[in-house]
Amino acid sequence: MVIAASIYSTHRRGFLKTCASGGSLVAASAGGLITSLPLRAQSVLTPDAALAELMAGNKRFASGKGTAHQEDLAILRERTVDKQEPFAAILACADSRVPVEILFDQSIGHVFVARVAGNIVSAEIIASLEYGVAVLGTKAILVLGHAGCGAVKAAIAGTDAPGQISVLYSRLQPAVDKAGSNLEAATKANAKMQSALLQKASTVISGAIKGDKLKVSAGYYDFATGSVTLLT
Repeated sequence: MVIAASIYSTHRRGFLKTCASGGSLVAASAGGLITSLPLRAQSVLTPDAALAELMAGNKRFASGKGTAHQEDLAILRERTVDKQEPFAAILACADSRVPVEILFDQSIGHVFVARVAGNIVSAEIIASLEYGVAVLGTKAILVLGHAGCGAVKAAIAGTDAPGQISVLYSRLQPAVDKAGSNLEAATKANAKMQSALLQKASTVISGAIKGDKLKVSAGYYDFATGSVTLLT
């Protein structure tokens, strides 16, 4: 499959190399290989490589050297009209300060994103991520908590809330019970617990993991630094 070249600003990149095999775009500079940006070629990535690409993208974002915004969006839209093949999926909080594609320096068609307050696992979230794995072929799933999470903070406080906001509390309570009132610790514990729950609650996801076709991880996004840390 021949892929049209993505256009980068010449004053920021020395030259471009368009890789026709595997459907990926490779940006290079005098300093060496910058990044590989899969368009519709996630099948060439291993689960470890998919997670590594996410983390490499976050490193570019945090250092102010992002490349995704320089891609030719018209080409990306054209290439993804009929089909999407994201290489990774993210379960993130609904917080407006967590723009997933931006903080991982990814563009149209690269990541499959599910967002809900507190990045909690529900039947609907599982179904969405199962679709990403079974139908779209995503190779990595990252459950992403973040600094100052309002949902976790509310669960720690346990105060009355209007409407149905308090339904989140029960899903977040196990992390609060484990970590106590420390917001950062509880948020990290929640991301790890939701990641573990996702792997246990879905036969599709657990089967893909056993077959070495998928990697599921948890992470924590720090607003101040812009960096995502993987949680083990």
